[in-house]
Amino acid sequence: MLVSSSTVPIFLISFLSPILPSCAAPPHILMVVVDDLGYQDAGFRGSDILTPNLDQLAEEGVILENHYGMEVCSPSRGSLLTGRYAIRTGLWKGIIRPGEEFGLDLNETLLPEMLKRNGYKTHGVGKWHLGMFSWGHTPARRGFDTFFGLFTGEQKYFTHTNNGKLDFRDTYINENGELVDELRRDLAGQYNTRLFTDQAVKVIQNHDTRSPLFLYLAYTAPHIPL
Repeated sequence: MLVSSSTVPIFLISFLSPILPSCAAPPHILMVVVDDLGYQDAGFRGSDILTPNLDQLAEEGVILENHYGMEVCSPSRGSLLTGRYAIRTGLWKGIIRPGEEFGLDLNETLLPEMLKRNGYKTHGVGKWHLGMFSWGHTPARRGFDTFFGLFTGEQKYFTHTNNGKLDFRDTYINENGELVDELRRDLAGQYNTRLFTDQAVKVIQNHDTRSPLFLYLAYTAPHIPL
């Protein structure tokens, strides 16, 4: 399935059917978010920009032409993961800036939380941008078993810094129920789009298929800084 808004196309490669027979196994779900790709920037929209993988998804999937979305990062991601309008989630005012004491309301239930309650293993890769001023606002406390990527809204693609501060994290809940947050200084110099892709492949390859998988893969590309 392909869903696109004016600035943030969202690609659902596999999706959870609203009605499944009681005997049917839950599907694995891979949700891919592309950041700030313009509506006309994909090849299947007539662009001169080469996007062969997106074109193939469009050709083999379903393109939704009539839908609603927000034009900036935090509100659109909040709506995507809660299923609620930004005016309902408190994110209507715009993006969450680094260091801002604000985030997606902790009373909101996110998609990974619901899926986790139904037996899914949940993993987040890439960009979060829904709050980080308390650990309760970060991915590992909002339904993800693991998270690999950045908490803020953007980073330099090779240094992984935002306003001079490193923001590339490996976050998870350990066997004792404790949150572990490791800054990945060792990855400096590597292109983050490739790092996110490689991590997603690793998650899929290492997944125990006896449980359904939910993988949220949120690239920063082609968002600034280019």
